[in-house]
Amino acid sequence: MQKEDPIARAERIQANKKNNVPVVILAVVAAILAIVLAVVATKDYKMVKELEQDKADLQERITALKTDFDNLTSDYDEINKQLDSSREEVALLVDRIKRTEATNRQKMRAYEKELGTLRSIMKSYVVQIDSLNSVNLRLSTELSNSRQELAEAKGQNQELTSKVNDLASKVATGSIVKARGIAVEAYNASEKKTDRSSRVKRLAVSLSLVENDLAKKGPMTVYVRVLDPDGNIVLDGTNASFYFEGEALQASASREVDYEGSEVDMIIYVNDVPEYVKGLYTVEVYSAQAKLGSAELMLR
Repeated sequence: MQKEDPIARAERIQANKKNNVPVVILAVVAAILAIVLAVVATKDYKMVKELEQDKADLQERITALKTDFDNLTSDYDEINKQLDSSREEVALLVDRIKRTEATNRQKMRAYEKELGTLRSIMKSYVVQIDSLNSVNLRLSTELSNSRQELAEAKGQNQELTSKVNDLASKVATGSIVKARGIAVEAYNASEKKTDRSSRVKRLAVSLSLVENDLAKKGPMTVYVRVLDPDGNIVLDGTNASFYFEGEALQASASREVDYEGSEVDMIIYVNDVPEYVKGLYTVEVYSAQAKLGSAELMLR
């Protein structure tokens, strides 16, 4: 065998080293990428587990709230109607949460907010029922005592009449018309629902004026105030306004209905608003006697 020239051998070794450099670099890069991907995959796995736990916690809370609604009862037909409506809302929320992926954080945040609203409504029902029970018991006792005193001492007619009138004024507070189911939706030029601020052409505010036999019968105007994400009122150019508790307030829209004591479903449209921006809009609904409630709409 012919012996390899030392110089040629050295050149061949050097060439092999140069050829191996890219291979080594690629191997190092591949190892780094594998480590990075492993770290990312671990973080994603942990994040998904956390989101799934958050969803489970949310489901547990809404289920507990549903049980509370199911167990809540009252002796008042109007509150029972409102309770039935709220129970339907809770059942729908339970179903939506169940069908939504835990990784859909936007919807989960929206459900969390809706849960908070329903919990507040639940507390308000409890307060209303307790308050009405206390007031009715007190008024019944006072009215019974007043009638007995009137029968026993006609000579004290003026004083007793004053007591009866005072009780009547307290009962009159129950004659204020209230509303439920206030909601707001946005529509585009094709009359389709949208949540894109650039496509909104008008808003539709829906609500129900609840049944109240004590309320004044006849024409009744309902006013809507739409507040943009910065808290500024959205106006349609008509400069509509109304007085509430002695203060003049601007209105985004209004509608007059014929209220005869029975429940009235109605929709108030907010038209001709030049522009909508992204963010959370708040809709406030009023009558001349009271603030009927509010709702929110998120535009993107």
